[in-house]
Amino acid sequence: MSGLESMAIYFIKAILVGLTAAIPLGPLGIVCIQRTLNHGRWSGFAVGIGAAIGDTIYAAISLFSLSFVSEFLDRNRVWVLLIGGIIIMLIGIQIAMKNPIKDVRQPKKNLGSGLMQDVLRGFLMTLSNPGALVLMLGICAFFGLDMGGEYRFYLMMIVLGGIFLGSVGWWFLLSGGINLFRKRFRLRQLLVINRIAGTIIALIGLASLVESLAELIFHQPLI
Repeated sequence: MSGLESMAIYFIKAILVGLTAAIPLGPLGIVCIQRTLNHGRWSGFAVGIGAAIGDTIYAAISLFSLSFVSEFLDRNRVWVLLIGGIIIMLIGIQIAMKNPIKDVRQPKKNLGSGLMQDVLRGFLMTLSNPGALVLMLGICAFFGLDMGGEYRFYLMMIVLGGIFLGSVGWWFLLSGGINLFRKRFRLRQLLVINRIAGTIIALIGLASLVESLAELIFHQPLI
């Protein structure tokens, strides 16, 4: 596989990481929807841009961490998959069982109501959630985003760009969809989105768990 093909695959994986990390709805999703309903789609999207910036920062920390401990991960791949799969699966179950409506928090008034304030609001809310870092670390590990090799710097930039694009893409679709159906939208519909997102994350964890058990039992990778 050529270097360009490898980078293209990493870019696609990175977009999927950004989407997977952004889809679960919590207080940030509620704020995005509230801003869209009250101030228009660009206000809600601005909150998402701030969240995407925060996700990208957490992704950078995760990727540097994975690169730093890559030798350890290679030696203990099965156990990392096993433990990581369990953690991701539990996070997914927790998200699926959680009612995001109960987590509504009114934005602080001192952040203002302009688009830049909306970006700042989304950014600060993302960074204030350490669980997002744990989830990002697990998702990056699951998709095999190893930052080693000759083109490490360029690969890192491509991957971070893909993660940002994937996260921004989700917030663009969410704010646009809410704005399009704003007259018929009900907050209760967030429950369905959360159930789906949590199930997807739980399935990712389950896949990692099954792969690790297969390696332990059959002494070779499942795929």
